[in-house]
Amino acid sequence: MKTLIKLYGAERCHKTHYYKIFLETRNIHYAFLDVVQNEVNAEELRNLYENRKLNFPTISIGDKKLRNPSDKELQKWIDTI
Repeated sequence: MKTLIKLYGAERCHKTHYYKIFLETRNIHYAFLDVVQNEVNAEELRNLYENRKLNFPTISIGDKKLRNPSDKELQKWIDTI
């Protein structure tokens, strides 16, 4: 089974757009979860952090979470799946 990559963010966020382009240009399948438009997605993101804040963009890959990763850091995690 392939590991699901989730991108938690908001359409209005320039960093969220950056990561969407990063993943799409590499033909990487991911799920975009808008945390502003959808309260269920917001709650799922809050549950990833002890402080329960909407820390976006956050990318989760399996049980790992990355908050505003560098390209190199993100590519490293993608290469392990």
